[in-house]
Amino acid sequence: MANVVDVPIAAAYETLGFFGRDPWWLVLLKAVFCFAFLVVTVLISIVWERKVVAWMQLRIGPNRHGPWGMLQSLADGVKLALKEDLVVAKADKVVFVLAPVVAAIPAFMAFAVIPFGPADNEISIFGTRTPMQLTDLPVALLYILATASIGIYGIVLAGWSSGSTYPLLGGLRSSAQMISYEIAMGLSFAAVFIYSGSMSTSQIVESQQPTWFACLLPVSFIVYIIAMVGETNRAPFDLPEAEGELVGGFNTEYSSLKFAMFMLAEYVNMVTVSAVASTLFLGGWRAPWPISAFWAGANHGWWPLLWFTVKIQLLLFFFIWLRGTLPRLRYDQFMKLGWKVLIPVSLVWLVMVSSVRALRNQGYGFGDVVLYVGAPVCALLLLSLLWDTLRDKEGRQQEQKDQAAPAAAEFDPMAGGYPVPPLPGQQLPPVPRRRSRVPQVQPPADDLQDALNGANQSEGS
Repeated sequence: MANVVDVPIAAAYETLGFFGRDPWWLVLLKAVFCFAFLVVTVLISIVWERKVVAWMQLRIGPNRHGPWGMLQSLADGVKLALKEDLVVAKADKVVFVLAPVVAAIPAFMAFAVIPFGPADNEISIFGTRTPMQLTDLPVALLYILATASIGIYGIVLAGWSSGSTYPLLGGLRSSAQMISYEIAMGLSFAAVFIYSGSMSTSQIVESQQPTWFACLLPVSFIVYIIAMVGETNRAPFDLPEAEGELVGGFNTEYSSLKFAMFMLAEYVNMVTVSAVASTLFLGGWRAPWPISAFWAGANHGWWPLLWFTVKIQLLLFFFIWLRGTLPRLRYDQFMKLGWKVLIPVSLVWLVMVSSVRALRNQGYGFGDVVLYVGAPVCALLLLSLLWDTLRDKEGRQQEQKDQAAPAAAEFDPMAGGYPVPPLPGQQLPPVPRRRSRVPQVQPPADDLQDALNGANQSEGS
C-alpha cells in the first residue's frame, strides 16, 4: 500500500521541481499572457454567445461593429465606459466602489495554476526553457476553491452596500448559492484527488494518460458541470440577478465601469471553471484520442495550447446552449437540487470511489471489487426504492383520510393578520357573492302570455 501511494507523490514533487526557476521578466510575461488570454477569450465569448443565441432563436444577432459584428464586445465596453457613473445616495460608498474589484480580481487569480501544456522545460521563450504554466502548488485545487469563494464576497458586498432591498436579496441568494454548490464541487474534486494521488493541476493532467477522468469518474464530472453553472450564476441558475423578481439583483444600482467589472467577472469565472473542468476531467492540454493515436507530436511543443483552448471553447458553448434552451428554475427547486440531489449523490459516489481505490491498491481483482462495492450499492438502492414506495402509499392513504374526514371548523385565512393558505383537510369558506346591480325588469304577466301564444301560433302554421 505504501509503495503504491509513494509513486504519484514522488512524481508530483519531481513535476513541481520545474517551477520557481524562471527569471522575473519571464514570470511577468506569463502573468500578462494569462491576463490577456482571459480578456480575449471573454471578448470572443460575448460575441459568440450573442451570435449563437441569435442563431438558436432565428435572429441575426450583432452585425454592425466590425466584420460580421465581431467587434461588438469592444463597442459594448466603450459604451459602458462612456455612461454616467452613479453612486446612490443611501449606499456605503467605500464598499460600493470596492465590491466590483473584489468580484473581478479573484476571477483572474485562479488562472495562475492552470496548465497550458506539459510541466517540463519543453518549450523555449526568448531562449529560456520554461513550463507552459505560470506556477503550480501541491494544493493548487484548494487554491482555486479559495479564490472562487472570495469572489462571492464582491457580490454579497455589492448587494449590502447598495442600500436597497432587491440588491440585498440578490446578494443573499448568491451567498446561499455558493454554500450549496461549493460543497458538491469540492466533493467532485475529492474523487479526482483519490485517483490522481495529488492536488497539483499539472500532476492531475499527467495522471489522465491514457484515459480521461471524465470516463473513469463520470458522476464526479456531471456533478462538477452542474455545480460550475450554479457557481457562476449562469442561466438556468441566474437567481441572484433574476430580472423578473429582483430587477437586476445585486448589480441593480451599478452603472458604467462598475457594472462592466461585474460582467467581466462573470465571464472570466466562466472561462476559469471551464479551464478547471478541462484540467480535471478532459485531459487538460492533451489532444483527444483520435488525434493522439496517429500523431505522436500532438502533445508536444505549442500544440497543447490549441487543444486546451478548443476544450474551453466547447465548454463555453455548453454555457451558451444552456442559456438559450432552459428556463430559469424556481429558488426552491434550485436549493433542492443542490442539497437533496448533488450533495447526497457526491457523498455516495465518493465512498464508492474510495472503496474501489482501496481494494485495487490491496490487490483485489475486478470481480471482487464489483462484488464488495456493487452489492452494498444495489442493496441501498433497493431499500431507498422500497422506502419511497411505502412513503407514497402512506401519503395517499393520509390524503384519502383527509378527504373522507368531516369538514373541520371554518378556516379563517386572515386570522393571523395576513393571508395564509389552508392546511391539508381545511377548506376555504365560500366567497360571498354580491347581488347584481343591474335592475331586473320583468315584463307584465299579460304581455308574457301574449308572447307565448304568438309563438305557439307561428309554430302551428
